[in-house]
Amino acid sequence: MTECTVDGEPLPFVPGQTLAAALVASGRIAWRTTRIGRRPRGVFCGIGVCFDCLVTVDGRSGQRACLVRARAGMTVTTGREDGDE
Repeated sequence: MTECTVDGEPLPFVPGQTLAAALVASGRIAWRTTRIGRRPRGVFCGIGVCFDCLVTVDGRSGQRACLVRARAGMTVTTGREDGDE
């Protein structure tokens, strides 16, 4: 398995796997919260239609984790620590 970094921690993934799939496979089903009510969000539609799975990838915010393929060495931050993306 290969790894990327999510919120400072290594995240293993299978080549070709999306960030959302790798996060869910690692047991993480929510990685951001809503602005109103701070409700947890993760992958919802899985096809890039909604915006529940937003993450920041290598400094680019607003990336949909269900559409971004994991790459070795990429740095991902979620909305878990600073609220929303």
